[in-house]
Amino acid sequence: MGENMASTEKLQQVAEIIARVADDTSVPRNIRRAANEAREILLKGEGDPVVRAASAISILDEISNDPNMPVHARTTIWNALSILETIHE
Repeated sequence: MGENMASTEKLQQVAEIIARVADDTSVPRNIRRAANEAREILLKGEGDPVVRAASAISILDEISNDPNMPVHARTTIWNALSILETIHE
């Protein structure tokens, strides 16, 4: 149970980090939309935290390769990904 609680806290932390990208108007709209989608998956609270983290990783990994992403947003996404990758069974 404790492990699951730590994972939930990490998901919350990553959701806050991603919110910075989603709310940044200097970031292209398609990237903000994808960041919001990943954030909603993390905050939904349904299902296994490991599965939710994997879903968010998939979305964030895809947008981190977008050539139109500003460098500061890419760094933020990489930080979020590194936290998400620590969530495992």
